[in-house]
Amino acid sequence: MKRTEYYWGTGRRKASLARVRVRSGSGTLKVNERSADEYFPRGVWQTQAFEALRASGLEGKVDVFVNASGGGLTGQSGAVRLGLARALLKMNPELKPTLRKFGLLTRDPRMVERKKFGQKGARGKRQYSKR
Repeated sequence: MKRTEYYWGTGRRKASLARVRVRSGSGTLKVNERSADEYFPRGVWQTQAFEALRASGLEGKVDVFVNASGGGLTGQSGAVRLGLARALLKMNPELKPTLRKFGLLTRDPRMVERKKFGQKGARGKRQYSKR
């Protein structure tokens, strides 16, 4: 029996972490042991998460297994996007120019700004009162 080789990629966005495993196969997409359309009910999340497959032309040719944790579904789909791109890059280094062109290898650096003391939130200040 031939041992199938997995390629790993880690993606992060906001407070989310996604560990992605990729192997050549029939196009199975699993996120946390559930199907991708069940885990990401909105089409926007699915489109964003698996954008790397479409860009590289490997849709339906590889099996993708994801462990996603932390944050919300928007952050997790962004983390899956980066992790999947990194895993595909390990699988086939020739995809680098294509993935780079679509901006799939760049981590989104935007994070939640911290709340400052004496304020209502990160930017929300007390209303000024002249009298």
